[in-house]
Amino acid sequence: MTATFMITFWAVAFVFFLICEVATLTSLVSIWFALGSLVSLFLAIAKVNFLVQCIVFVVSSAVFLALTRPFVKKIQGKKFATNYELDEGRTAAVIEDIDNIANKGRVRLNGTDWAARSENGENIPAGHAVIVVKVDGSKLIVRE
Repeated sequence: MTATFMITFWAVAFVFFLICEVATLTSLVSIWFALGSLVSLFLAIAKVNFLVQCIVFVVSSAVFLALTRPFVKKIQGKKFATNYELDEGRTAAVIEDIDNIANKGRVRLNGTDWAARSENGENIPAGHAVIVVKVDGSKLIVRE
């Protein structure tokens, strides 16, 4: 492979990874590859062997990733509660008797009907208010 081809290859790779990074905005998914291809571009200009360029690309991308990981965690921000986590601790109305043994029971939470099971196995009659303890798949675990 000619030096011109390799310079072009790494330049195109650099631009490609930058475009991918810009397209994902603040996700920081390909910036390390862009930096790694930039390092390899300089090696191609210096007419270093292609295999060495590839190895340096992989190693430098990994090093850039390791060095910037704490920064990335910081700028990606805090963890936000998901919908199911937001439902925990809320009050729901029992609309069908809850009986864990019979695998029956439904509650209404924020206008949505959910399958429900009691936390400690006790039966809870319809009409009672319950507290959502946790969300387990498509059912709520509740207590009176």
